[in-house]
Amino acid sequence: MPWMAVRAAALIVAAFAAGAPAGAQVWRASWTASPAPSLQAGPGVPPEFVSPVIANQTIVQVIRLSAGGDAVRLRLSNEFGAAPLHIGRVTVRLLDAAGAKTVGEPRVVTANGNADFTVAPGSPLVSDAIAIRVPARAQLSVAIYVADEKVACTCHADGQAYTLLSPPGDYTTRAFTPASRSPARPFLTAVEVQGPPGRVIAALGDSITDGYMSTPGADRRWPDFFAARLHGTADLASAAVVNVGISGNRVLAPDPVAIFGVPALARLDRDVFAMTGVTDLIVLEGINDIGSAPETPAAALIAAYQQITARAHAHGIKVHLATIPPFEGADYYSEAGEATRQAVNAWIRNNPGDGPVIDFDAVIRDPLRPKRMRTDLQSGDWLHPNDAGYQAMADAIAIDMFRK
Repeated sequence: MPWMAVRAAALIVAAFAAGAPAGAQVWRASWTASPAPSLQAGPGVPPEFVSPVIANQTIVQVIRLSAGGDAVRLRLSNEFGAAPLHIGRVTVRLLDAAGAKTVGEPRVVTANGNADFTVAPGSPLVSDAIAIRVPARAQLSVAIYVADEKVACTCHADGQAYTLLSPPGDYTTRAFTPASRSPARPFLTAVEVQGPPGRVIAALGDSITDGYMSTPGADRRWPDFFAARLHGTADLASAAVVNVGISGNRVLAPDPVAIFGVPALARLDRDVFAMTGVTDLIVLEGINDIGSAPETPAAALIAAYQQITARAHAHGIKVHLATIPPFEGADYYSEAGEATRQAVNAWIRNNPGDGPVIDFDAVIRDPLRPKRMRTDLQSGDWLHPNDAGYQAMADAIAIDMFRK
């Protein structure tokens, strides 16, 4: 698509978001968790990587929305399932500001008018609208009763929060003592809200965007901090930030570990373009390509970023590229990989996309040892930031570009 046509498409999207008729109500993604295949127990598989197998159980997940609205709907996924997924019942509950107590009665979720429904193999399913008013940054408890026996889940492997699994049976409307818990997020891949138009900023990345090594259950990934920052800014308070990071993910090639998902180039349509209302895309990904395959040429990653940008522009989505943070001291560090990282970052600084560069490298690196993260901002593995590091990343993003 010619550049002027791309800009025209972007302007149409922006005009709609900023200038829709007063009182207009639209659907927008407010929370996401990108799905991947499950990984079963086996020789050499760390227990924490094993995906849960659901057997006539209820699974309860707590999620924090970014934007609020007057109604919500869920996106459930059986995209990596080989057989139909039988959902016996789903309920949602709003939690109080502390996330400790439920507010009101559970709302039963339906699909095509049915509370008991099936998700086809290889497919997602979008629920009917649920009439529940949710404030921005609200927490929802979602209970899903899977009536099937021994279902290998379509999961987001590392939710940085714990999913509770019940004893056998439907506990969607009653309390239970968990039979087990898992860091994975099974089947639930998005929550949309209905309300006034506004920006939806998708964060595409790997474990650094997924928030690995942040405090579990505390919503301290950099997209969480960024969403809170926007919510505290009057003219951007309605913006949504959705996290489409997958730990272990690569840009160019699939990782041998299934739960790390298909590469960014392959999942872009599902995880970004299919999410409702996306207006902006922040891209921070490439360190796993560099670390796992140091021979990866910088030119290959640069070509991938150019493809991501072209495909996003075709959907009227603005693109914002972020530099890759330092990784000296990480298990897969190499001087060859560092040279590639430096070359990629140099290109990004000169080709940042539709706004100023998001220079995460400059924010996180140690000024005395620039190949490494600052000690006070890294989690201990020299690859992932800690909570303070994720906060620093969110604070470094120039928010003026989301006003245009």
